[in-house]
Amino acid sequence: MSAISNGYILNEITEQFPVSVIDSLESYGMLTVEVKAADIVNILNYLKHHPQIQMNFLTDVCGVHYPDQVGKELGAVYHVHSFVNNVRLRLKCFASVENPQIPSITSVFEAANWQERETFDFYGIEFTNHPNLKRILNVDEMDYFPLRKEYPLEDQTRTDKDDTYFGR
Repeated sequence: MSAISNGYILNEITEQFPVSVIDSLESYGMLTVEVKAADIVNILNYLKHHPQIQMNFLTDVCGVHYPDQVGKELGAVYHVHSFVNNVRLRLKCFASVENPQIPSITSVFEAANWQERETFDFYGIEFTNHPNLKRILNVDEMDYFPLRKEYPLEDQTRTDKDDTYFGR
């Protein structure tokens, strides 16, 4: 079997889901495709069961927070791997901070269960149809999500630091 290229994968995704693909780029040899959140389950299911691509391993699900991207502040990033072809792919989908809902992919990859719970715990992304979405690393009483960029990095009342020494 010949090696599967990033161009072939992108072509297959855009042909099968023409209105779902928002953007794509290739950085350091890894293809990144931004897709509509509503279609993430269908796209991953298609890639997993595609006879040539066979993206059969979920490496990671993680969250991102871009506060300046209005309407697309919160995102889920999926890294999948084809052991057969030794090819990796990154998929991204976004949701607004007012309605942070992205469909759960646990029906495609059972390993997503814990990873989606961790992403919910730190970013507040609600994975719809998740079998047991709850906090796993932070206490249940937390009313915020610690990895969102909503708070200053340091105490603004400190007077014992001179930021000019730190390039600020």
